[in-house]
Amino acid sequence: MALLSLAAPILLPAVPGMAAPSDDEHWEQAFSEMEPYHGPTVEGVDTATLIGKIVVGYQGWFGTPNDGYGLGWKHYQSREGFKPGACTIDYWPHTRDFDPAWLEVTPFKKKDGSAALAYSSTTPGVVLKHFEWMRDYGIETAFLQRFSAVTRNPVLFRRNNKVLDNVRAAANATGRSYAVMYDLSGTPRNQMDSIKEDWKRLVDRMGITRDKHDKGYQYHRGKPVVALWGVGFSSENREYTLDECMDLIRFFKDDPTYGGTTVMLGVPTGWRTLDRDAMKDPKLHDAIRLADIVSPWTVGRFNSPDGVTTHAERYWLPDMAWCREAGLDYMPVVFPGFSWHNLKGAKLDAIPRLGGRFLWKQYATLMGNGADMIYQAMFDEIDEGTAICKVDNDPPIGASPFLTYKPQPEDHYMWLVGRAQQVLQNKAKLTPEIPMREAVIAPGPR
Repeated sequence: MALLSLAAPILLPAVPGMAAPSDDEHWEQAFSEMEPYHGPTVEGVDTATLIGKIVVGYQGWFGTPNDGYGLGWKHYQSREGFKPGACTIDYWPHTRDFDPAWLEVTPFKKKDGSAALAYSSTTPGVVLKHFEWMRDYGIETAFLQRFSAVTRNPVLFRRNNKVLDNVRAAANATGRSYAVMYDLSGTPRNQMDSIKEDWKRLVDRMGITRDKHDKGYQYHRGKPVVALWGVGFSSENREYTLDECMDLIRFFKDDPTYGGTTVMLGVPTGWRTLDRDAMKDPKLHDAIRLADIVSPWTVGRFNSPDGVTTHAERYWLPDMAWCREAGLDYMPVVFPGFSWHNLKGAKLDAIPRLGGRFLWKQYATLMGNGADMIYQAMFDEIDEGTAICKVDNDPPIGASPFLTYKPQPEDHYMWLVGRAQQVLQNKAKLTPEIPMREAVIAPGPR
């Protein structure tokens, strides 16, 4: 969620004997590919409200050397490349359900000696399959991350537009819903106008939120949803100011042509108390009051079922009360576990999943205390080990270690999130203990 390489991308190669394309030519190519939705749509989830919904974050940032964008093994490779002993993912992506034509051979080998395969998020069939999984397990809504860096680089812009196009098509084809989430991570100071211009292009050229043929865009309280993630964090690499954030919120709320949206803010855990990961500036509360939905980031903020209880007492419950008094909706964040050993060199399986008990403790605590919308981090985040999509339970062997869901099956966490979705919509009974299915739950402390 909060990680993105901002290095200049490798541009598409020039034809021999011709000059490499200029930035203007790359922008022109990107604009020419943007168009409204023309594909099929099916009846599906209620796109009018976020109440009763579990929203999954969708990164869509994975790339392969031959996917046409010249970015190499995007979000697979470390500075040393993508090979045994050098990678950034702690889970290996599940590919068995995919058409082989969608996949690319990697330098990694499976136990049987076969080549391990990986996918690019720019491949329409891959994203469609992910949304088919969401449909099959009752997951209704995905927020697509769109980093501000894409708004300033024509190659990244073109690539991310393709992923957005894939998500839009997949949501419509499977009866799911989607919305755009701008991640402000890495945004330099005085660059918020680039996000505004990006939104204008999405609206004008792709018809995002305006296209009558697109039935999948998510609304809430009568307006299309736009999420802005990264407001109020204290980390030193966030150069943008709260004043800039407030101006951006007002644009999405009030601009006479491009505004009129419901704004969700992704904020730090300590937003209310102005401590921990939050700026110690009361103006943060002024910014939050401009928005409609508050969603505090909690990944890595606790690491055990007991930690969930403590966090709820100190943060979730008082946060809910603050938001009720301010007339704001509250969308807390849950996560299944955490690991970024191959990315950062940290301990493998730093926050264990406990076979799903850690995640279910979060759901049971929140739903038992009245939460009516929840953000699930994340659907496809294998970099930081928060993915709930299928992963490969038979990953490559060798110098890079990979986690699996074993002894649970590869669909275990989608099933669990789908069950939580049923509870949130009063279609299943809430139980304090994790629901059981045929799979064996891993042993460990409760």
